[in-house]
Amino acid sequence: MFIKKISIVLGICLLLLLLPNLVQAESASSTNYQVHNVFFGAGGNLNQCSTNYCSKTSIGEIAVGNTKSTNYQAQAGFNTNRSPFISIDVNNTDINLGTLSTKSTATATAQFSVSSYLASGYQVETVSPPPSNNSATLTPLSSPTTAQPGLEQFGMNLVANTSPINFGANPSQLPSSAFSYGQVTSNYDSPNLFMYQPDSTIAYSDQSSGQTLYTISYIFNISHLTPGGVYTFNDDLIATSTY
Repeated sequence: MFIKKISIVLGICLLLLLLPNLVQAESASSTNYQVHNVFFGAGGNLNQCSTNYCSKTSIGEIAVGNTKSTNYQAQAGFNTNRSPFISIDVNNTDINLGTLSTKSTATATAQFSVSSYLASGYQVETVSPPPSNNSATLTPLSSPTTAQPGLEQFGMNLVANTSPINFGANPSQLPSSAFSYGQVTSNYDSPNLFMYQPDSTIAYSDQSSGQTLYTISYIFNISHLTPGGVYTFNDDLIATSTY
């Protein structure tokens, strides 16, 4: 499991901090047997070392890559990494939004990437309360809604938008969709529609996945009745692999 934090100050700046973590799992096993590696080919060595260097070598591998059924999956290839992991990282960490106005929508974007290996998939949750200033809280959007200046709103999505401005981006599969399979959940995948509910899943994959780059698009609106002051948003993102 990874827990990463996004800190937003409305007055206004956005800080995005994500901390890496690792998940460990045993090799395939039953009550009486355990399989660390199965190899078909001409030969190989996982630890071929000299005094100063080590390498993993193989000869005549028949197949490489992932294969799976409903209940099982395997990573083929003699040099396949045998350690399950999940990772989450962030590209930008400090964004200044300026001062909010009732006449226009304030926007911000932040990017994070996730990959999960030797797993049945992963999910990313956002778990923190919406922006607040002591007892005052910006109203989170409970369903996908358009941005409306003059109404108090806080929301996000993870796709490319053309309104209230051109901002955000669709998920990017790295190096390509042949290796990475991250997706955005249905409540956060509609262009120009935003919502925010704590403890909701915003992204996921249903299988082991290479790196997927996500862009979070935030909107902030205030009304004439919104109390003044400095609002803060400390958003914890939790990425969890499933097995």
